[in-house]
This record gives sequence, structure tokens and C-alpha cells, in this order.
Amino acid sequence: MDLVQGIGGVFFRAKDPRAQARWYHENLGIPISPGDGDQTGEERMWEQQAGPTVWGPFPEDTEYFHNPAQQVMINFRVADLDAVLARLRYTGTPVRDEIEEYDYGRFAWACDPEGNWFELWEPRN
Repeated sequence: MDLVQGIGGVFFRAKDPRAQARWYHENLGIPISPGDGDQTGEERMWEQQAGPTVWGPFPEDTEYFHNPAQQVMINFRVADLDAVLARLRYTGTPVRDEIEEYDYGRFAWACDPEGNWFELWEPRN
């Protein structure tokens, strides 16, 4: 049976979508997606590396997202968690101090300029 093959996009609300897109581009290297409006020539689809993806519903009262108003948290796979955290700290991005380690990888959390917490995951090879 042909069902879902993967995640084709992540869409979220932002007070200033262009500023948010630029922040994710400058701080995490995520390309600015093509869309309507003023084009800068930088826009392109994000070609990701193949790897595991978790689809994980959480209880509605979870504290895991670090913000009770936040309904969704994105987890980004990274090759070098320490390097990404150093870059984010350098730019003044709020980063939680703890790093959690498990058999399947290391995890850390940071927050974008609009208060959305995201997770960074360095999978174990």
C-alpha cells in the first residue's frame, strides 16, 4: 500500500516570517524556501541527508517543549552538536545548559527569536 514516504515540509506561524526564515538560514544553515513575495535569489528547496525521523505525539500537558503555549517542537539532526551549540551561543541564541545522552545520541535545546524551542540531535553512528 502506498502511504506516506516522509515529511515534505514543516510549516509554522511567525510574527515576521521573513526574519524567521533568515534566522534559521543564518544560524542553522536551513535554506530559505521558494515562495510568494520578494525573491532574493537565495531560495531553494532543502535537500536533507537521509536519516531517522521520529513521529512522536506527546501528552498535551508535557513540559518537554519548554513553553506551555508551544504546540510543536522540531528536532533537527546534526553531525556535530557541540559545534552547532557553540555557534548558537556565539550569536546570543538562548540555549539550555544541559545535554542529554542516550544509546541513540545526544540532545540539546535552543530557542529561536520568536520563542520557539527546538531540539538538536546528534545520532550515534
